[in-house]
Amino acid sequence: MTIVHLLERNAREYANDTALVEINPEQPETRRLTWHEFELVEPTGRARHYRREITWAVFNEKANRLANMLKQHGIGKGKKVAILLMNCIDWLPIYFGILKAGALAVPLNFRYSSDEIDYCLKLAEADVLIFGTEFIGRVEAVADEISKNCTLIYLGAGCPAFADDYNDLISECSGAFPECTLTEEDDAAIYFSSGTTGFPKAILHNHESLIHSCRVEQNHHGQTRDDCFLCIPPLYHTGAKMHWFGSLLAGSKAVILKGTQARSILEAASREKCSIVWLLVPWAQDILNALDRGEISLDEFDLSAWRLMHIGAQPVPQSLIKRWLEYFPHHQYDTNYGLSESIGPGAVHLGVENVHKVGAIGVPGYGWQVKIVTPEGDEVAQGEVGELCLMGPGVMTCYYRDEKATADTLRDGWLYTGDMAMQDEDGFIYLVDRKKDVIISGGENLYPVQIENFMAAHPKIKDVAVIGLPDTRLGEIATAIIELKQGETCTEDEINEFCKDLPRYKRPRKIIFADVPRNPTGKIEKPKLRKLYGAEGLVDSQNKS
Repeated sequence: MTIVHLLERNAREYANDTALVEINPEQPETRRLTWHEFELVEPTGRARHYRREITWAVFNEKANRLANMLKQHGIGKGKKVAILLMNCIDWLPIYFGILKAGALAVPLNFRYSSDEIDYCLKLAEADVLIFGTEFIGRVEAVADEISKNCTLIYLGAGCPAFADDYNDLISECSGAFPECTLTEEDDAAIYFSSGTTGFPKAILHNHESLIHSCRVEQNHHGQTRDDCFLCIPPLYHTGAKMHWFGSLLAGSKAVILKGTQARSILEAASREKCSIVWLLVPWAQDILNALDRGEISLDEFDLSAWRLMHIGAQPVPQSLIKRWLEYFPHHQYDTNYGLSESIGPGAVHLGVENVHKVGAIGVPGYGWQVKIVTPEGDEVAQGEVGELCLMGPGVMTCYYRDEKATADTLRDGWLYTGDMAMQDEDGFIYLVDRKKDVIISGGENLYPVQIENFMAAHPKIKDVAVIGLPDTRLGEIATAIIELKQGETCTEDEINEFCKDLPRYKRPRKIIFADVPRNPTGKIEKPKLRKLYGAEGLVDSQNKS
């Protein structure tokens, strides 16, 4: 069985039950509604939330129409279809339509620049790109180049001249499951990750990985038909989608919330009777801070259905969970560790029964094996630090078109994560540091070399190093240590203005003017910088742009 057969089953057995809900608190009230859309209206008559939903039958039909359209255009097994969309109710039907055609789904980060879009499409050898309104400008900038080998399909109103219209293409296509023989060994998806050396690597997964992630998620969090999952993180991430896979396996409802404001999260959980909510650390911090300041009150919401709050994507402060349980004493809590290379979260998880061990990432997840090794590959003694390695059905097939990186990372069936960890006397695993020089800020990976290369073009900068420093809200913030050219003077405002050409999430949030130490081989001594500036790096980014 593959994951597409779960959707087929749900469409048969739960045809008229709600599968997906989309809520957009900031959607203009004047938008024209279709047959499956409506607005939530307050007693005052003021529309507060834009909402639409689809049943399992409609979800499945949408996926089938896309699959049949792709097959009519020669897109089947071995072909790749990229998705560049903001979270929306069409995202998952498109993902499943690609899989039903036998093709590989290739989700793209919605923060990618034009150059990154071009690079990833070429690396994955994408045959089709489906993109949304928000990306017209970025895609148009490279359309002449990428359209040489890739068909551009636009989802939204006002199709640009350089693309084909999605709705026109699928309007006459059958809503029946197309003929396609799929096995767990077939390739299913390419996700993107990145090291410290620049552009992302392409991570290839098969259908076995996807179906295993369904089983892992349901085993860890016990989804039933009565549950409702509130999905807030971007669906291009393995994390958000693989947590939702537990809902797919259970045939239960999920809510896609567009927006991360504290009030919006609690309102959605209240209105939709959500029982499972996955948060990133900044959003949990925002909710707690808003409650502390009295900006919102729990008395405003009916959160009686909410049973589980879990967090992933970055280290979780123990103080955060202590505060959370003071406000929500009846909540179960879990944290999950995983990589895109291990099909997202769940390779290691804390477990809802182990809240006393907050601070650990947990124990091996369902169907996973874990070991911690020395640089030579020997397992370390309990309590000693080594590299965390994973083995299980969710390990990637390879880095697509990168044999060297694959050989470095996959050894004898084990995935070498690049994360340094130790195991305590009870068998719980703690992350200690990262071998890879990656900054995790608000759940997003930032790659210092990209930022350093950009900043090095400033005419007053002699040298620059970017490191992550601890932050109470985001986990880490990108901090630039800047060494100026002799005789030059510069201000933080000048640097911030220069960095406006970077995507907002990549801009350094802290600037330090100082010497940049390098070792005899010319490498920046980042451990020295972290030790030097780490103590003063613990800040609160709540009011930072």
